[in-house]
Formats: sequence, C-alpha cells, structure tokens
Amino acid sequence: MNLSMNLHVRQSQSLAMTPQLLQSIRLLQFHHVELLAFLQREAEGNPLLELVAPAEPAVPAPADRVPEPAAGDPSPLSGRQDDGAAFSDGTGLEGERHPDAAERLLDLAYAGPGGSGAEASSWEERLGDGLPSLHAHALREIADVFGSQDERRLAELWLADLDASGFLFADADLPPDLLPLLRRLQDEAEPAGLFARSLEECLAIQLRRRDRLDPVMTSVLANLPLLARRDFAALSRLTGESEAELVDILAEIRALDPRPGSAFSLDAPVAVVPDAVVTQDRAAPGGWQVALNPDAFPRLRIRLESVPAGSANGEERSFLAHCRQSAGWLQRSLEGRARTILKVADEIVKRQGAFLAHGGGHLRPMTLMDVAGAVGMHESTISRVTAGKYLATPRGTVEMKAFFSGAIAASDGGEAHSAESVKLRIRNLVAAESPGGVLSDDDIAARLQGDGVELARRTVAKYREALGIPSSVQRRREFKARRLAG
Repeated sequence: MNLSMNLHVRQSQSLAMTPQLLQSIRLLQFHHVELLAFLQREAEGNPLLELVAPAEPAVPAPADRVPEPAAGDPSPLSGRQDDGAAFSDGTGLEGERHPDAAERLLDLAYAGPGGSGAEASSWEERLGDGLPSLHAHALREIADVFGSQDERRLAELWLADLDASGFLFADADLPPDLLPLLRRLQDEAEPAGLFARSLEECLAIQLRRRDRLDPVMTSVLANLPLLARRDFAALSRLTGESEAELVDILAEIRALDPRPGSAFSLDAPVAVVPDAVVTQDRAAPGGWQVALNPDAFPRLRIRLESVPAGSANGEERSFLAHCRQSAGWLQRSLEGRARTILKVADEIVKRQGAFLAHGGGHLRPMTLMDVAGAVGMHESTISRVTAGKYLATPRGTVEMKAFFSGAIAASDGGEAHSAESVKLRIRNLVAAESPGGVLSDDDIAARLQGDGVELARRTVAKYREALGIPSSVQRRREFKARRLAG
C-alpha cells in the first residue's frame, strides 16, 4: 500500500446561515405586533434609526399597489412589486371551542360580495368603543353586594382569579368560613354565573335564580358530558325523565350563558391589523387588486444628521459605520419582507377569486406547494409568510393560512373540490333535513357524489364530527323527541 500526499483544488457552493440571513427569516415570520416590538428594540440600540409608526390601525382605501412613503422618508415600502355546538354562541358543553382559520371561512360563506350582517359592518363599527373591563365591573359588583369593608376586601382577593369567561379559578379547598361569602356573591352579582368555579356551577346559579334548579336539573348538570353527546337513553335512566322531556331540558340549558364574562374584557381590546387589503377592480387581472396596508408596515428613517462631522475618534467612527451598515441592512430586509408578502397575497387572491366573489362553496383547493411553485419560493417561506398575516377582503378579515385547503377529487373527472367547501355542503345538507328524511353518512356521500364530489363514507363521518354535527341516529332521535314534546 502506497501512502502519498496530494493537493487538490475543488470549487463548491454552499449556503452560509449568517446572522443577517437568520434575522431576515425571523422578520419574514413576524406578525405586525412582533415586528413593531423588534424595530423598537433596534431603534433603541441604533442612534441612526428612527421608527415612524402609525398612530392607530386603519384600513386604507388603496389607490396603489404599494403605499408610498412620505417625502424624504426612506421606507421598507419604498419600492413597487411589479414582478412577481351545544350552546347558541358556539361553546360546547364539554368546554370552549375555538374556531380555527378554516372555520372562519365557513362563517364568511354566506356573506355577499358587499358583505351582510356583522361581516358587512365597517372596520370602525366592528371595533366599536371596546368592551368594558371585567375586573372593573366585578369590583363594582363586590361593592354593591357587600356593605362591610372587611367582606369587600376578602372578596376583592378573588379578582385576580377571574378568567375571561368570568369563572373563578379558586382553590377547591376553599376555607369553609368563606363559602357563605362566595355563595352570596354568586347569588347577587350580575350577570348571573359570575364568580362560578365551573361550568356546572355557572349553569346552576342561573337556573337557581330562575327557580328551575330541581333534582332533575341537578342530576343533568352533574352529567354534562352525557348531555353533550346527546345520550338521552343514559340520562333517562339516571333521571327517570323521558327523552322528550330531556330534549326540553337541553333547550332550556342552551338558553343559558356559559360564559358570563364574555361581555367584558380582561385587557384593552386589540384589533387585528390586516397586512394587505383586497378590493374589487374590474381593470385589474382577475378583477381583484391587492395593496399592502401601510399601518402593518412601520416606517424607518435613517438620521444621517446624527453623524458628527470630523470630530469623532476611530472607535466612534467604527461604531457609527456599524450602525449605518446595520440600518441599511434592516431597511433592505423590510423591503424584501414587504415585497414577499405582497407577492404571496397576490397569488392567493389570483387563485381564490371565486371565493371572494361567490362565497365559501367556491373555495379552491390550494397547498403551500402550489403557491411556492407559482411565486418561485420554498414551501417553508410560504408557511412563514402566511403565519399570522391577514387579508382584509370584502368578506371580512381572514388569515392567509385559511385559504389553504386539501383537494378532493371530482367524481366526473372535473376540477377538484376544496375540503372546506365540501364541509360547507355537508353542513347545508344536514340543515335542510326533515324529520322523515334524516341523512346517514352513506346518504350524504351519495348526494355529494351526485354533485360531482368523490368522498368516502368514513371521510363524511370525519368531516361531520369536525363540524360538531351529531350522527344520524342522534338527529333522528331528537326529531322524534321534539315531535312527541310538541
């Protein structure tokens, strides 16, 4: 075996993750509040930077694709982008249900192009004057209920344990001498249910004020999971009531308020600031125009007048040169971020014009890969751009991620359907049922196939459960119970 030393020259390329590149990636995924906080920190540490933030959020009437900065103001927006449930309020008996971005689109499905109802209200109308403070209201209620200063001070200690629903997260082992104090506060404070320690106790307080908390109601409240599943057979064995009577009890409980604190706010209301605004424009490609919202993009100004003329020593000059280089890089990063957001928003609107014009039933299937291929970016970049970013559309302000939906094949070989539009069809089919025509999952799958949607029965069941729709057996039982009760 011969051992020898040789010298070879090889040329290769690799991506170096420099601190500047890592920071650019972070900037891309920041939403408005995070970006503003980051720029404030940068301006504090760089004497050449001045942050010019909008006084308050507003949705502009876009007259251009990219808002122009004020005269003499360098801005990250300085360039143009020419190239490319059980209760009526939706809360379930087994806990709060927070709708995701996809459900938001279903909620907007019935609003027309100009909007209707709550979705048609203006930005200012939807913000309103803000909700009153929950803690301030609870403090007034304590003062009205208790005349003794000592009792008020004891009750005020519970204010820190109130959550956004008005529930009291107090220790389960509350001292016995404080239980009468809490019971009095629960019985007299408004709205009914405030200071309850659980959902069961909240509903019991409201029923007690209506003189409806009898042993049957108490037994039903102790078995809320059975009521949420509509297991009337098990409840009937526990309470001795008929299914028709249990349906009436369910209707009565549905009329209660499971979140008495929802009419108040723990903190000052925070408005969602859309990153881009979509308006109808017949002259634009596709009939829609996208413009960046200047209120979501704080402006930066480099104050060159802060640089001393010739009096700085070598160390100061080095520091100022670093600050100037950092400020220039930050401006270029913000410009790139703005262009990327606009480019992605343009592509989303181009693909989802039918939804903007006609509603949720016309949402097209779209994946991160589809948009990434169209705009020439990586999927991870599209994911960062759409996370926490919002579009203000004629159908409401919607998170960009909500427009992405899986594809379901068409039975006739035509264009695929989006999963969210299929969910909307399932919801409409169930809503149109009659007592003698309750649809099973197989029936729904057959109806959808007749409309050109190829969907298996098990997928129908999965979508139905995701929408919170009970099974056909449970729906048929409820129809029967209503008929007997009526």
